[in-house]
Amino acid sequence: MNYPVTRGYWLAILILCAFVSPMAKRKLMADKSLSTVTYAAKHPLHKWEGVSHDVNCAVIYNDEAKQPENVAVSIKVSSFDSDNNNRDSHAMEVLDGLKYPNVTFVSSDIKAGEDGALTAKGNLTFHGVTKPVTMQVSRKDAGGKMTLTGEFPVNMSDYSIERPSLMGMKTEDGMLLKFTVVFTL
Repeated sequence: MNYPVTRGYWLAILILCAFVSPMAKRKLMADKSLSTVTYAAKHPLHKWEGVSHDVNCAVIYNDEAKQPENVAVSIKVSSFDSDNNNRDSHAMEVLDGLKYPNVTFVSSDIKAGEDGALTAKGNLTFHGVTKPVTMQVSRKDAGGKMTLTGEFPVNMSDYSIERPSLMGMKTEDGMLLKFTVVFTL
């Protein structure tokens, strides 16, 4: 006996497959107690770093491929601490932290390489300006955790930020953003 293949048949098959096959993708949230984002800046008279321990980061992780597929990161400008309250207050002023409270990165493409290397392409939004960036990321898995680390340069002028000055000398245009983000697998 032949039964006609109808739209209802295909809908039933799709529903059955949804319950039979395991979910291949899931969202992982970064462990804030283990994750940091750091900026490093230089002035002719000194250099310093500011660290944020308030890293809001989510990854879409493909369990079948054992790879992150997408990432979104948001960090409050006010969360960076350089161990100098005056410098941090001035940074909030220079970066218009009330008008542009967050620095964000949203990936558009993540490619896996060898030995845990990843290349992440996406958009960095800083000081209200969005620019495409590509960063190299190192991945290490241990103890049921995935740790992603990397660094990439950012020029303040690319994001319409006026370079701060001290004693009539401006800071260098380039900063280095470094990150360590940890997820439980």
